[in-house]
Amino acid sequence: MTVGTFRARARRFSVAWVALLVLHALAGSARGQGQSAWVGTWATGPVLLPSSTDGVPPGPGPAPVRIHDQTARQIIHTSIGGSALRVALTNVFGSEPLDIGAAHVALRDGEASIDTRHGAALLFAGAPSVTVAPGGMVVSDPVEMGVPALADLVIDLYVTSDSAAGDGATMHGTGLTTNYVSPAGEHTGVATLPVDRTFQSWFYLSRVDVLAPAGTPVIVTLGDSITDGTASTPDTHSRWPDFLARRLVQRPGSTPPGVLNVGIGGNRVLSDNAGLGILRRDADGPAPPPPHPNALFGPSALSRLDRDVLAQPGVTHVIVLESTNDIGMAFESETPTVEEIIAGHMELIERVRARGLKVYGGTLAPFEGAFYFRDIGEVKRQAFNEWIRTSGAYDAVIDFDAAVRDPTNPGRIREDYQSGDWLHPSDIGYRAMAQAIDLTLFDK
Repeated sequence: MTVGTFRARARRFSVAWVALLVLHALAGSARGQGQSAWVGTWATGPVLLPSSTDGVPPGPGPAPVRIHDQTARQIIHTSIGGSALRVALTNVFGSEPLDIGAAHVALRDGEASIDTRHGAALLFAGAPSVTVAPGGMVVSDPVEMGVPALADLVIDLYVTSDSAAGDGATMHGTGLTTNYVSPAGEHTGVATLPVDRTFQSWFYLSRVDVLAPAGTPVIVTLGDSITDGTASTPDTHSRWPDFLARRLVQRPGSTPPGVLNVGIGGNRVLSDNAGLGILRRDADGPAPPPPHPNALFGPSALSRLDRDVLAQPGVTHVIVLESTNDIGMAFESETPTVEEIIAGHMELIERVRARGLKVYGGTLAPFEGAFYFRDIGEVKRQAFNEWIRTSGAYDAVIDFDAAVRDPTNPGRIREDYQSGDWLHPSDIGYRAMAQAIDLTLFDK
């Protein structure tokens, strides 16, 4: 064999060996991808904050009705962890383009500070800025970082457009988490944000997904203010879905499901936003019309089901706890009837089941003593709960009513389980609701 022949054969062997290594690496990568999937760890139900809300803030704390050339530092609490994440931004109810000049995600280090060792800029198709079209949503490029379960993530958005332009901003009112907005300027990713003011809503955030083991279940909780956690203590994650997520993560010997809370305060199954006017309703007069059908209390559960529930990545189970407002906001009216409310739930069930998902129904908690309680409403609640318990329409029943009612006065919540308005539970009431859920309902 000549030296030239030897060298030629050696080159062919080297090329073949490199090709074999590349194929092996690609196969390993494919196997790794086959063992992971994008699933939800956090989500919220968006509504419209109109440019003018008659001076009434949308949540329990002051909300920045206007964000322009400022950085919003917003905190979300994960349910499950993963090896990477991506963030979805929404302008679903905006009538003007949403311009984000820069964005960043990191683990929280307390208050308005981040852990700069665990974070990265968010990119969108490789670019550091993005414009979200009216009615649209964008998902960031993946960020490779360890995401712990039950952890605070900090999402910075430098908003260069005007949140008060057009109809207003897409947001969620009852964040129950202290968030921060800066003075003018781009401050994404700084260790400690300069703070102009705080607020307890979420602006432009739709969901956060993590890369988790393939087959990880995802539970979506569809509800009203009781699922949204109204009257629970801010910054403590004391909604009943929060307590459920902690129970699932702490449960030994299983892959915990993600828990996504898309409850909206004031929401109804059959009707869109009733408007804050209904909360000021005079006994002898009708409430003024709502400012926008997608504002404040949000679109009906039936009309938002596809976007808020069925489109969530990896969803496997749905818990429905709705219709207290269908009943209560009717005051003395015969309509909606129990039959109409049941028909609305049957449509929800059929649409969820058509996607091959499990759907569980929650009984309605007592609300005697609440501002909109009427005797006719209690008759409807009892009849609806009887249907939930006995019809077999849902795949399983979660008896929230039994978990929180006063055994000596079943028309009322236990006094230590109510927050003061006889409608919304206290923190320990929300915990009792979560404790009433059989965790084996989410086993594979």
